Amino acid sequence: MTTEYSGTGDPARSLALLWRTRERASRKGHPDLSVERIVRAAIEVADGEGLGALSMRRVAERLGVGTMSLYTHVPGKGELLDVMLDTVYAETARPDEVPGGWRDRLAQIARENWALYLRHPWLLQVATTRPPLGPNVTAKYEYELRAVDGIGLTDLEMDAVITLVGGYVHGAVRGAVDAAQAAPHTGMTDEQWWRAHAPYLEKVLDPRRFPLAARVGTAAGTEYQAAGNPTAAFEFGLARILDGVQALVGDRPAGGTPDADR
Repeated sequence: MTTEYSGTGDPARSLALLWRTRERASRKGHPDLSVERIVRAAIEVADGEGLGALSMRRVAERLGVGTMSLYTHVPGKGELLDVMLDTVYAETARPDEVPGGWRDRLAQIARENWALYLRHPWLLQVATTRPPLGPNVTAKYEYELRAVDGIGLTDLEMDAVITLVGGYVHGAVRGAVDAAQAAPHTGMTDEQWWRAHAPYLEKVLDPRRFPLAARVGTAAGTEYQAAGNPTAAFEFGLARILDGVQALVGDRPAGGTPDADR
């Protein structure tokens, strides 16, 4: 699987591109070419063909222009990838009010990030330890921090909680992406696969040799009609993550957690 790294472009050029502090004019013959069009075309390529297919040449082909014309607006693939990330991060919903307290707010954030990965599976192939420091990334971070602001955490703990939730989603969603891609690649849904294999599994799986695997596996297979359910596993894990944050907040001295009871 292809792995790309954000933050590999020239810092000055990347930041200028992310924040649109300088828009270079299009070359003659392509007056409608812009950073926005290039980025949208690049996202379409990654969505439809995978990150491995992304190149300046492939994006130019999609736009029907020469490859060199892209460099009038985007310095290179590294900078392009940063802007692609910043652009899709703007898609997450950020309602002013989420019914409930901080648990509900964090759950909403986690589910929005889950949905974002399902829309753009190529995000799983981008290492973002050096995130693109663009306006949408910053706005997303600001919004997510507000979910835990005022509940008794220090600034570093607020950052750590958001990082924890984001990292959990990143790991958990891979199973859902794999499941979504399995059917079109194999021509068989998870339910069809399970029904085809379950009868044979019952014949060979000796409960005396594998008592727990037989009992628990049968219960899960019967419930999900598949080997597993990524969405159910995600929700279970998310609840445990929130329980952990609740325990952290609950350990604070009285008066130090103004929002802890919500």
